[in-house]
Amino acid sequence: MLFQVGDKVVYPMHGAGIVESIEEREILGEKQEYYVLYFPVMKIKVMIPTKNVEQMGLRHVISREEVDKVINVLNGDQTSMPANWNKRYRLNMDKIKSGDIYEIADVVRNLMLRDREKGLSAAERKMLNSARQFLISELMLSTNVSEDEVSALVDSIILEKATD
Repeated sequence: MLFQVGDKVVYPMHGAGIVESIEEREILGEKQEYYVLYFPVMKIKVMIPTKNVEQMGLRHVISREEVDKVINVLNGDQTSMPANWNKRYRLNMDKIKSGDIYEIADVVRNLMLRDREKGLSAAERKMLNSARQFLISELMLSTNVSEDEVSALVDSIILEKATD
């Protein structure tokens, strides 16, 4: 077993959750073991076959030390993005799908700053909201700080950045 009950994990495109249980279920006549994950930010449960976790990119949440690196990414300068909306959207979506917290922090920072400068399309706003939720959920579980506090921290870092 890669993960134990109580482990804090990240499931790309869903965010951070907690392994609530490991259960054996029979589905379509086949018995399999599943991780039952609970996602506190979205308040949902998801079952993932234990044999598929590596290809799905399930990983432990980042350590407290790595949280500081994420804060540094949020504090960093906006990286150049394609002017073409479609290319920019695809590039950002690939970063989010990677499940890499640093890439997600990069997307959140860039889109929040872009929103302040030029505004975002409806699709990019939806992407920002999802990426921000993934980022906050992982920071929350890594630091044991409330969703509201982490959300306020992320916003204050970006707001400070936008006024520089």
